[in-house]
Amino acid sequence: MAYTTRRIGVVLFQLGGPDTLEAIEPFLFNLFCDPDIIDFPFARIGRKPLAKLISSTRARKVQHHYATIGGGSPIRRFTEQQARTLQLQLVESGLDARCFVAMRYWHPFTAEAIEQIQAAQCDEVVLLPLYPHYSSTTTGSSLNEWRRLFREDIPVHCVEPFYRHELYLRALMEKIDEALARFDNPDRPEIVFSAHSVPLAVIQNGDPYQRQIEETVELLMQRGGWPNSYRLCYQSKVGASKWLQPSLHAALRLLALEKDREVCIVPISFVSDHVETLGEIDHEARAEAAKLGIKRFEMTSGLNDSPEFIAALADLVGMAIGVDLGRERGAESLTAAAT
Repeated sequence: MAYTTRRIGVVLFQLGGPDTLEAIEPFLFNLFCDPDIIDFPFARIGRKPLAKLISSTRARKVQHHYATIGGGSPIRRFTEQQARTLQLQLVESGLDARCFVAMRYWHPFTAEAIEQIQAAQCDEVVLLPLYPHYSSTTTGSSLNEWRRLFREDIPVHCVEPFYRHELYLRALMEKIDEALARFDNPDRPEIVFSAHSVPLAVIQNGDPYQRQIEETVELLMQRGGWPNSYRLCYQSKVGASKWLQPSLHAALRLLALEKDREVCIVPISFVSDHVETLGEIDHEARAEAAKLGIKRFEMTSGLNDSPEFIAALADLVGMAIGVDLGRERGAESLTAAAT
């Protein structure tokens, strides 16, 4: 057990989500005001009017997604649950740790997390983006907001992308095994990995997100040993610009044309259940699959507070501050790169 007298503040970063139907439009306004999301010549002048236009239009389109999952996003509840479980595990490992949640576009915002860190009188901080894969639109945006706001003169450590971490991969494999076990013949369904899409322009500017997603899929298929056929697609596109393809909708249509009647969807880029999984996949895509003649549709549940996943997060925190918490890890977890 690793003991330390330092009080460690751990900040879990997520995008956040509207907790009520009324919060959808202001949440989207915050999202589209982000310079890491919307950037163009003279953006300082035009970004807010454009964000107002997109958010009002988009809010009407996505409201039904939130309505079908209870009227708001559960991402805050799941992320705070992850923070509590992680804190407990870190304390049991001998660290004086306090875990805080910093959402990018809705409460609790990064500024709120910083106030909590100050009140807790932390001696150093670990930044833990809950995005396994790096993108300037997710990890980059969250860390930029942190740098704009944090002014304390204490050591700050940042966890690198963890898509290669052995315990993270094992947590995903457990969820896939659970979903496949719901089929009469687990070897039969096609495994469809669905990741959140990003604009092609982001990838063309050097963002490593697509490469890291593709590597994660290959690592999982190698370790899982499943004989099933599989493919990767992307979801949640916004606007008219070109984004990563193929879309989840296109993948389902192709599966139907190929006479595949069973499918297992794996939300590969998400670490908790929220509107993209519960609304877009488990409701909308499920209904679309049924119309296309796909008879059996299953989705893996989110990692949420999976023991393997929380153990991975604890290990990542330990590595960030140079403390061995005695967690099992594979060689890949030590070599994950930020780019």
